[in-house]
Amino acid sequence: MKSSVTPIRLSVLALSYFAFISLGLPDGLLGVAWPSMSADLDVPRETIGLLLIPSTCGYLISSVTAGFVLSKLGVGRLLAGSTALASLALFGYALSPAFAFTMAAALFAGFAGGAIDAGLNAYAASAFGPRHMNWLHAFFGLGVAMGPLIMTAAIQYGDAWRPGYLVVASGQAVLAVAFVLTARQWARRPEPEQAPHEAHAGPVRARDTFKLPAVWFSVLTIAVYVALEVGAGLFAYQLLTEGRGMSDAVAGVCVSLYWGSLFVGRVLQGFAAHRFLPGRTVVWSIGGMAAGAVLVAVPGPGWLAAFGFIVIGFAAAAVFPLFTLLTAERVGAAHADRTIGLQMAGAGLGGSIIPAIIGVVLGTWGVNALGLSLVVLAAALIVAYLAATRTRHPQPTG
Repeated sequence: MKSSVTPIRLSVLALSYFAFISLGLPDGLLGVAWPSMSADLDVPRETIGLLLIPSTCGYLISSVTAGFVLSKLGVGRLLAGSTALASLALFGYALSPAFAFTMAAALFAGFAGGAIDAGLNAYAASAFGPRHMNWLHAFFGLGVAMGPLIMTAAIQYGDAWRPGYLVVASGQAVLAVAFVLTARQWARRPEPEQAPHEAHAGPVRARDTFKLPAVWFSVLTIAVYVALEVGAGLFAYQLLTEGRGMSDAVAGVCVSLYWGSLFVGRVLQGFAAHRFLPGRTVVWSIGGMAAGAVLVAVPGPGWLAAFGFIVIGFAAAAVFPLFTLLTAERVGAAHADRTIGLQMAGAGLGGSIIPAIIGVVLGTWGVNALGLSLVVLAAALIVAYLAATRTRHPQPTG
C-alpha cells in the first residue's frame, strides 16, 4: 500500500529557508540606518515612532487577511506578490525624496511583511515537521542579524544608507521571481487527512473560525509570548547597566548573547526534534521562560540577571515555531491557515503594545521593575497556553 505522505520538495524547502532570511533582513536595517536617514530626510530622530505606525498597521491588516486569501490565491502566488511588494517598498525607502514618501513605503512594507509571515508559517506548519520549523525560524533570526551588517557596510564603505536598502530590495526582487517560477510546487503542499464527513462538509466560513475559543486563546498566547521575548531583549541593556551596575560593553555582549541563545536554541531544537513530542517541548519551554524571568526579577548581581535573560532566550526558541506547527491540532485543519494569520497579527500587537506599556512601567517605578514585568508576562503566557490547549477544537475520530 502506497504512503499518502507527499515528500518534501527540496527546491521549495531551500526557497523557504531563503524566504525566512529575507523576512528578517528588513527588520535589522532601520535601527542602523535611522541616524543617517533622519538627517538626510531632515526630520528629528524621534520621528522614528511615526514611521513604525504605518508599518505596524499594514502588517496587522495583511496578516489577518492572509489566511483568508490563501484559499483563493494559493501559497505560491501570495508569496510571489507579497515579496514583489516588499521589494518595491524597500526600493521606495532607498529612493525616498521625503519623509512622507518613506511613510507610504513603510505602509506597503507592512502589508508585504504580514502576508509573507502568515503565508510562510501557514505553509511550513502543514508541510514541514518540527525540525525544519525550528530551523526556519532560526534562519529568520539570522536574517535579522544580517540586516545591521549590510547597512553598516553600506554606511561605512559607501558613506550612505540608501545602498543598504537597494541591496536588500534587489534580493527581494530575485526571491519574488523564484516564487513565481515555483508557484505550482507550492500549491501541491501535502494536506492533512480528513475524516469522511469533513471532506464533504464544503468550505468553512470565516464566522466558524471566529467562533472557536481555541483560536482566540492561541492568538493571545502568541501575543504574550512575543511581548515577553521582545520586552526582555528591548530593556535588558537598560536593566543591566542602570539597575545592576554592568559596564556598557559587558551589557551589550549580554544582550547579544540573549538573541544568540534564541538562535542557537532553535538550531539545537531542530536536531533534537525527533526525540521529543512538540507539545511537551512547548510546555517545558514556557516553564523555562518563567524560570528565566524569575532569575531576572531576583535582586542580585548583574551576572545573575544576564544568566536569566539567556535562559529566557534559549527556552523561548521552540515556542513560536512549535506552537505554530501545532495550530491544526488545536483548531482543526480547516481553520489552521486563518488562525495562523490571526496569530501573526497577535504577534505584531503583542510585540508593539505590551513592550510600550513596560516602558511606561519602568519610567514610573524604575528599571528594576522589568523583572517583575517579565514574571507577570510569563504567568500570563502559562494561563493563555493552558486555555488554548484545553479549549481545542474536537478532532474527528473514526
